[in-house]
Amino acid sequence: MNNLIDKLHSKLIVSCQAPANSPLHHPEIVAAIALACVNRGAAAVRIDTPSHVRSVRTKIPHIPIIGLWKQQELDSKVYITPRYQDAVKIIEAGADIIAIDATSRKRPGGETVAEIIGRIHAEWGKLKLVMADVDTIENAIAAVEAGADLVGTTLYGYTEQTQHLSPPGYSLLTEMVAQLNVPVICEGGIAAPTMAKKALELGAYAVVVGTAITGIDLLTKAFQAAIES
Repeated sequence: MNNLIDKLHSKLIVSCQAPANSPLHHPEIVAAIALACVNRGAAAVRIDTPSHVRSVRTKIPHIPIIGLWKQQELDSKVYITPRYQDAVKIIEAGADIIAIDATSRKRPGGETVAEIIGRIHAEWGKLKLVMADVDTIENAIAAVEAGADLVGTTLYGYTEQTQHLSPPGYSLLTEMVAQLNVPVICEGGIAAPTMAKKALELGAYAVVVGTAITGIDLLTKAFQAAIES
């Protein structure tokens, strides 16, 4: 799997997702968006839900997929692949890297981050890697100690502990690069090419960009709100 990680070095990863109430929230459409991104140079894609991962896998069989499953109705604030059973569905759909919420918040079902990562590695071997989405340096360190293969700044600004902060988490990125011995991925709030370049200059192994490239619904809403104001 070192070759897989090598493919991400200093590269762009595009998050190809759409809100559940959007007409874009369809496996074939998401797969087409992902293919368009890969055709224009994206080294990997980040995809939500098993059906979307499966569809993307058929379109881009040789490009790394970071898969996750957002579960927002489990009476928990943890929603990015919160349980091991969710990770299994993403693995079976064809993801190479499984992204999980690796914050210290209580998870539905009571599993810990360490237990989920441990089960993925024990039952699927190193054929499947784990990306820990974190919000603080403490949780980043804990995720690496639990066995995470990559760590991302994904949840910086999106948890109770960091809600007063705004992504991108350049300060967190800098701390993680200095203190962790695994690849650090900058994700969240990257709204322009110059911001992505800055993340790499600060030591990010790779950069994930979502809304700025694929967020048609949110971008249109923002433009319309500005016009109306």
